[in-house]
Amino acid sequence: MSSTQPTIKPNNHRVLPCPNDKKLSLVNKLISDNRESKIIVVTSTDAKSVEDFLQNENSQALENVQVLDDRTLIKDESLTCDLLISLDVPGKAVIYMARLSHTTAKALLLINETEQKLLYPIETLLGRVIKQDIIEGFEYEVKEVPYKDPRAPKKMTQSQIKEEAKKRYDKVTGEPKPKREYSDDKKDFKKDFKRDDKKDFKKDFNKSGDSDKADRWAKKEKAPNKYLGKDENGKAIFSGKSGDRNHRHDGSQRDAGYPPKKVGRKINIKALKKSEDKKD
Repeated sequence: MSSTQPTIKPNNHRVLPCPNDKKLSLVNKLISDNRESKIIVVTSTDAKSVEDFLQNENSQALENVQVLDDRTLIKDESLTCDLLISLDVPGKAVIYMARLSHTTAKALLLINETEQKLLYPIETLLGRVIKQDIIEGFEYEVKEVPYKDPRAPKKMTQSQIKEEAKKRYDKVTGEPKPKREYSDDKKDFKKDFKRDDKKDFKKDFNKSGDSDKADRWAKKEKAPNKYLGKDENGKAIFSGKSGDRNHRHDGSQRDAGYPPKKVGRKINIKALKKSEDKKD
């Protein structure tokens, strides 16, 4: 495959949309319009059948024309032309780039509607969009779109069909269509899940060992506060805690010189005042 890059100018590179049944006729017209140019017609299929068709149509115009397939063209790098006519789009974009390397002036690519999608990879390699020209008489056939009357009735849904049928029945009979009657003794499909032999899954906490734990954590009843008598000072003594801070819990009186557990720092206020007066 030739590594030579295309040298033609973008304005000399065109895409010609054309259906398959008109391609050979268009090639014959292009050859007739460029009699003085050296032309190569390349195809990815049977080059012999294309050459036979052109020979039968205009034998004199084929003096400067070569009809080749891709394999023959790419194999010989010395083959060059003024006008390259591609009868179809090859399956790979690099093959078309190899075709372009054999033309020095102009290139035309004939494509049908299905080949339009193969044009994008080629334009990606070229880095530009190839301009498309439509030749009169060789364009795609315009597909006729069937006319749809906007006033034509639309397709009805199932509910609309039932409603329309009801209206027609009422109009013909003169009385409304009777509604469907349903029996009152409808079967109740609600399942009864009640069981007579329902098991009681409630856990029994009265097992051996559980009562000991329950007694341990049970709230103990407070013993009544009994009157025990009076102390030496005439104060009442009770069995419970005494509210008097001078008595112990058992009701006995504390010693007068009962020392506190923590003794704070002692400050001599008089000595402190004297030192402040001297400073003044």
